[in-house]
Amino acid sequence: MTPEEFRRFGHEVVDWIADYSDRIREYPVLSRNRPGDLTRALPPSAPETGEPMEAILSDFRDLIVPAITHWNHPAFLGYFGISGSEPGILGEMLAAGLNVNGMLWKSSPAVTELEQVTLGWLRQWLGLPKDFFGVIYDTASTSTLHAVVAARQMAVAPEMARGNWEHLVLYCSEQAHSSVEKAAVTAGIGRCNVRTIAVDENFRLRPELLSSAIEDDLRAGMQPFCVVATVGTTAMASTDPVEQIADIAARHGIWLHVDAAYGGSAAILPEMAHVMNGCARAHSLVVNPHKWLLTPVDLSVFYTSRPDLLRRAFSLVPEYLRTGDGPEAINLMDYGFQLGRRFRALKLWFVMRNYGREGLAAIIRGHLDLAQEFAGWVKNDDRFELCAPVDFSLVCFRYRGTDADNQKLLDAINRSGAALLSHAVFGGRMVLRVAIGNYRTQREDLRRVWDCIGVLAGKLG
Repeated sequence: MTPEEFRRFGHEVVDWIADYSDRIREYPVLSRNRPGDLTRALPPSAPETGEPMEAILSDFRDLIVPAITHWNHPAFLGYFGISGSEPGILGEMLAAGLNVNGMLWKSSPAVTELEQVTLGWLRQWLGLPKDFFGVIYDTASTSTLHAVVAARQMAVAPEMARGNWEHLVLYCSEQAHSSVEKAAVTAGIGRCNVRTIAVDENFRLRPELLSSAIEDDLRAGMQPFCVVATVGTTAMASTDPVEQIADIAARHGIWLHVDAAYGGSAAILPEMAHVMNGCARAHSLVVNPHKWLLTPVDLSVFYTSRPDLLRRAFSLVPEYLRTGDGPEAINLMDYGFQLGRRFRALKLWFVMRNYGREGLAAIIRGHLDLAQEFAGWVKNDDRFELCAPVDFSLVCFRYRGTDADNQKLLDAINRSGAALLSHAVFGGRMVLRVAIGNYRTQREDLRRVWDCIGVLAGKLG
């Protein structure tokens, strides 16, 4: 491809992205494809000779786009709402153009140093201690795995850092993300050594039950080594009492990891700074800018007060990767299991600079207000009930009927293309979730979704 061709097709792609962003409401949120539709529409073998870019872009528009569920749609309200903002997309494009690997400082100094500077800015916005070391991974699942491995490193003597860890025990809320158990499995701890602690009426981990579980394990000859607290749980967006959990962890010398992947971003608002209470005492914490800080997927930020243990767990340097750059040159490969590293910090830097703290805070504040308004609509309709406190921008509610009724309602709203919702189950009951997190989502979007839910609910009776 010549520079002229690249420029022409590059402009075409940017124009398409701009039009897509501008006309996103015209698309059905959930893809209407059936399983296998795209597979059958594509050739079973790759081309032997190159094809013109016109044909490739045409197939993108005609075949790929219909098979997309549009996470950037303002009525995408499932899981946790996200949005890839235009500044972040531009940063992603430039990162792809540079195509560098930040495994070592020497392999691309900008990758390492911009990451450290940008994560320092974010750390300040979140009100975290100055000594927290930050590193970017892909998702919170990866961040949590690194926390568990670092906790394991702290729990055992260096000479025993490789071996059988079946005596180690990890604790988390029964509302904790599934990645906690996956991390335990991957780190060799095993699911059988994960203790899920019951929650209170607001779905928060009960500290007294955590203490009891730890004491029981100690009496049984087990070794408690890690506890995970959550700021904004996946199902209900509840926040565990981190301060009390930190007291327990400190008393027993246990690593405290805080999963603030969703809720942590809210702390950039002065009036929401309290969600990080106790987090300064954590050994590690994760927050995902790709959830609520308008950064395109994927970008998960991991902070730790013990980078030495993280480095001890993962630093393994073969001769061909040794450099003589001195102690100021951080080699990010030493702080995780991956060697190759994309230039993820660039898109976060673009977003933080273009919006500023005030701009991002205004968007998050708007989402919090919209969630309260949506919760009010639920409470004012006798056909529905609110199922959890609305502390962030997630509303959990259900139709006052059977789980089968709620499943039909969920399927109907998603099938309509007007919105995408997801669900959770708590206390044996199915709950519908509306997660607001897209910067394009306006009151009119939510009102349309609520009106649609109301019409579909009328058909259940």
